[in-house]
Amino acid sequence: MTPHSGHDLILATRNRGKVGELITLLAGIDVQVHSLLERSDISEVVEDGETFEQNAVKKAVEIFRQTGMPALADDSGLEVDALGLQPGVYSARYAGERVSYEENNRKLLAELSGVPEGERIARFRCVVAFVGDGYRKVTEGICPGRIGLSLRGTNGFGYDPLFVPAGYSQTFAELPLEIKNTISHRGLALRRMIPHLREYFSAL
Repeated sequence: MTPHSGHDLILATRNRGKVGELITLLAGIDVQVHSLLERSDISEVVEDGETFEQNAVKKAVEIFRQTGMPALADDSGLEVDALGLQPGVYSARYAGERVSYEENNRKLLAELSGVPEGERIARFRCVVAFVGDGYRKVTEGICPGRIGLSLRGTNGFGYDPLFVPAGYSQTFAELPLEIKNTISHRGLALRRMIPHLREYFSAL
């Protein structure tokens, strides 16, 4: 097990986009942030839960067990009303296993072809789980919006070029990161988690 200080926190993800967002959102907390990008010795956690919460908790528990470091994990996805809340927990593999963001976006547009703008209601949902020594907390964030008719913007990742948050005309991929972090599902879930992180680390 790698030696670590009491104020180390590991992010249970290798998604560079998520790591960047989470590090930015954690900037105000006195912790040394690590991620699985630094740990090739850690095996992938199979996300086989039926809900975002099951997947997030499983990842946090497993990475805490493997590293001995308090672990923060999230599971998030897109729910589209016209598709019966799909792709949901399968958002990352909507078009198949190990597919590109582009392939997932292409499938989503195809599934929604013919669905008028007013019926393309969707939301991003994120569940964040934190697991430390004798400590477990879960928070959730939801960002309502709709699915655009075409890909727009170059920022962000995943379905960001298609998702137009409520109250905006730009997609997540067109908005500056500081605005996205203010309104996003992940930003909201993490801001709800921050008091728990402060509580945990202040007690060490």
